[in-house]
Amino acid sequence: MNKKEGNNKRGGSRPNSTRPSSNKPKPPMPKRAQGPKKAKPTTEATGTKKTAKPVNNIPKPLKSDDIRLNKYIANSGICSRRDADIYIQSGNVKVNGEVITEMGYKVKPGDVVNFDGTLITPERKEYILLNKPKNFTTSNEDDADHRNVLELVRAATKAKIQPIGRMDKNTTGLLVFTNDTDMIRKFSLPNQKSTKIYQVSLDRNLKFEDLEKIAGGVTLDGHKLFVDEISYIDGEPKTEIGLKLRTPNVKVVRAIFENFKYDVLKIDRVSFAGLTKKNLPRGNWRFLTEQEIINLKNV
Repeated sequence: MNKKEGNNKRGGSRPNSTRPSSNKPKPPMPKRAQGPKKAKPTTEATGTKKTAKPVNNIPKPLKSDDIRLNKYIANSGICSRRDADIYIQSGNVKVNGEVITEMGYKVKPGDVVNFDGTLITPERKEYILLNKPKNFTTSNEDDADHRNVLELVRAATKAKIQPIGRMDKNTTGLLVFTNDTDMIRKFSLPNQKSTKIYQVSLDRNLKFEDLEKIAGGVTLDGHKLFVDEISYIDGEPKTEIGLKLRTPNVKVVRAIFENFKYDVLKIDRVSFAGLTKKNLPRGNWRFLTEQEIINLKNV
């Protein structure tokens, strides 16, 4: 009995103990209940902060339509952003009747912009995809043997569109037109990420060892050109080659094979930055969808 009593005293685990002192641990319960009461002001303060956030965010949507003055001028088709900066610094641009020389100045909706005394308004951005036929070129030179590609898309829009990149009269396939100067500049950069796929027709079969050499990269004019992919086209003679590149210059395609002593008979661009010729017959054009425009901007 004494041992049991001693165990009970040390362990204090028996629920049937009659000692009044065994019920003394209960007071801590109200202390724990007081914890949340002290935390309530903190929760209320946090709630106040949360309701304040939308108030701070209200002006942001109002600024979404603001546009830098140099971009506003470039979008009108007068000149590039860089040239616009020069005109702004020279005091040739007015907004709402006041001369603006501040770099980075933003034009708000409804502002009146005058460029060298002429009222300007930015055009709506247009994006058109053409499946170019032969005997049309992006060159503006007068030649009785070819016509300018703009003739093919003249009925599409009144905006001052221009092609992205160049194509000679013998090259066919996809060509994008736009008045978005930022996009034109983007796809003209040599280090761009977008890929183009070409079907190339040669005067003779491409040797497998030459195909492997091209796949490993080609040096042209002292510069190393990396080829994303090259292969024979299934079901076609070995004169028909598929080539994937990132360079925007179509002339490079011809130069690659001429470097290995092949004559290029035909070049057809079948893909441009994810765009394809699906449901677009030769000589026809169509407007790009909103998703396609987003994809091009995110390339």
